[in-house]
Amino acid sequence: MSKTLSLLAVGDIIIGANAEPFFEFVNPVLHQADVVVGQLEVPFTTQDRHTVEWGRIPANLAPLVSSGFDAVTLASNHLMDAGEEGVEDTTAWLREHNIPYTGGGKDIAEARRPVIIEREGTRFGFLNYSCVGPKETWATTEKPGCAYVHVITHYELDHATPGGPPNIYTWAESKTLNAMLDDIRKLRAQCDVLTVAFHKGIAHTPAKLAEYEHQVSFAAIDAGADVVVGHHAHILKGIEVYKGKVIFHGLCNFVSWLPLLAPKSNDDALSWAKRRRELFGFEPDPEYPTYPFHPDAKYTMIAQILVQDQKVSQVGYIPCIVNKQGQPIVLKHDAEGQAVFDYVEKITRMENMNAQFEWRGDQVVVRI
Repeated sequence: MSKTLSLLAVGDIIIGANAEPFFEFVNPVLHQADVVVGQLEVPFTTQDRHTVEWGRIPANLAPLVSSGFDAVTLASNHLMDAGEEGVEDTTAWLREHNIPYTGGGKDIAEARRPVIIEREGTRFGFLNYSCVGPKETWATTEKPGCAYVHVITHYELDHATPGGPPNIYTWAESKTLNAMLDDIRKLRAQCDVLTVAFHKGIAHTPAKLAEYEHQVSFAAIDAGADVVVGHHAHILKGIEVYKGKVIFHGLCNFVSWLPLLAPKSNDDALSWAKRRRELFGFEPDPEYPTYPFHPDAKYTMIAQILVQDQKVSQVGYIPCIVNKQGQPIVLKHDAEGQAVFDYVEKITRMENMNAQFEWRGDQVVVRI
């Protein structure tokens, strides 16, 4: 019997200066894995005033190396926040430090290019697509940006009350969906374990999925994906099993450092808090000054995929909680770990999904 290999996947990473301490409590777990992949949410460059102000310069990406990240996904609604220079400088740093990336690049061909990592004769393949806007973030043959699946939203009033709340329907436009499926089918022949990551979901909203999230996830598995992971919502979403394959609809944040948006007395922060209250019905917790997200966003996870004989043998997650300093902490099968377990089970049921869970040691396993 061959060695069991482990793949760990984490959600949104947003860091600035002196970010090493934010990874302190998760590094032991990351360093034990064979492959670690995370979502790099924002660009890093010295050529944009706002990016420099936030400390998002390439040199501050160093924790990706010291924490053992083997690859990153780039597709996000923020990839073009610092223009073409932001994409160029971010990807140049990643290449210089031998961290392959997928989901973003200098043009659509590079953004759709997969990552393949080999460990002990097993090939791990990764693809990444954004399902959220703005359209200006989408790569073309002539401009940088994200690989993407174009999602269409339709609002329809189902009763005779103009201006009343509508039913909302979403679905993936066929041309970009088919391009994604072509990528997956091609990669299937080149790897043993295929992971597709989507930047998708309804942000800051517990236990609610849009219709297209099931559609694109199921389509990816039908085309050959072994595991699907989601990020963007900045809150955990439920877990689903489709044809024996696991879908993590939202991994929440991993390390997300946003002190300039803390609920304090400055115009940006107050505006951010007001807008989140209007759109999503929550206000950031003032006790989390660098982590101004929904209170439930303190619950997070590391997706864990075990591989034996070049096939997925077990899928589950390592429960984590974000402390008031914004640091994710790995939990065990104790009261805090059980709180994350209970939360994931609750939102999975509220979203009418079928995954069932059990503890195995200090990890949670999805029953298949």
